[in-house]
Amino acid sequence: MPSDLIAEIPENIRSGCFEESALQREGLNLNAGAPATGAVSVGAYIAVGFGNGTLRFFHPDEPPITVRAHDGAVLCLASDYEVESVLTGGDDGRFLRVSPNGTVEEIANFGTRWVDSVAAGPGWQACSSGRAAYLWGSGDTDPKSFEHPSTVGGLAFDAKAMRLAASHYGGVTVWERQKRRWKAKKLIWKGSHGAVSFSPDGKFLVTAMQENALHGWRLRDKADMRMTGYPAKVKSFAWVGDEPLLATSGANEAICWPFDGKDGPMGRAPSTYAYGGKQLCTAVAGFPGISGLFAGFADGAVLAEQFTSEPSGMVIKGSSGSEVSALALSPEGWLLVGEASGHVLWCKLTGNAR
Repeated sequence: MPSDLIAEIPENIRSGCFEESALQREGLNLNAGAPATGAVSVGAYIAVGFGNGTLRFFHPDEPPITVRAHDGAVLCLASDYEVESVLTGGDDGRFLRVSPNGTVEEIANFGTRWVDSVAAGPGWQACSSGRAAYLWGSGDTDPKSFEHPSTVGGLAFDAKAMRLAASHYGGVTVWERQKRRWKAKKLIWKGSHGAVSFSPDGKFLVTAMQENALHGWRLRDKADMRMTGYPAKVKSFAWVGDEPLLATSGANEAICWPFDGKDGPMGRAPSTYAYGGKQLCTAVAGFPGISGLFAGFADGAVLAEQFTSEPSGMVIKGSSGSEVSALALSPEGWLLVGEASGHVLWCKLTGNAR
């Protein structure tokens, strides 16, 4: 952020100390008793996973619904395309489909092997355990199994579920759906790759690395894209805005890489939003249908900013001393903030916030 803009920001913001907001006071605040491990939008609900194996479903017109799902931590979750439910993986080795009505369906059980990542696309569900990714189509009882050279770090479908990306040490394997089989395509880059995502138009693929960097590929020719300069590991990224931008954590503000051209961020500098002073950004999420983002920080604060030429940030949630570990938005304009302490905020965004 330019120095002249920093000078215009009040001292309390530059130091990373944010006071409690009106949205925070008016919203629902509760303590789940375990760290929030992730959150996703599921129809009209937001589903949140916790370190004690429970899920909570939040809805604008209902009290929160608690479902006991795993005998251990919820490690990963994804919205299911088939029904209004969430797919989850846990350190109890179970791959589950959980619904807001309390129904828990076990899709697979891997015993002592953790389910490290899950993904869903139209007509398909997938999970990983160890080096293998498992894939179910609609109506399948037995999955297809894809082996990889090392532990799978992340899974992602493209928009039409024609491709499944599995990250691992040394790069990503992209499984392309053909008439009778799935064909593997290798994307190579040295290092340990974690969370993975296709760009909304399917032209690019990005991974968060174990080092303080992102790596990407332009899929038409496998050209490499390095996104570096982070002071910390990127724990969260999200596609936001209409361009689109890839918003990322890992710095003291949200770092946003442009993907609106045929070359993505190649040779282009990122933009920055939601400056958090001395605090590291730990979670990001996009406005629903609006050009802007939310950023959660290591001290529990959440800031929002629209993509304008003038500073337009506002404090959604004040500092609490506990890292924001889950951040999600509902289609109706409700925000869910989960912290490593187990604290959860569920609040409706006002016209000023949106």
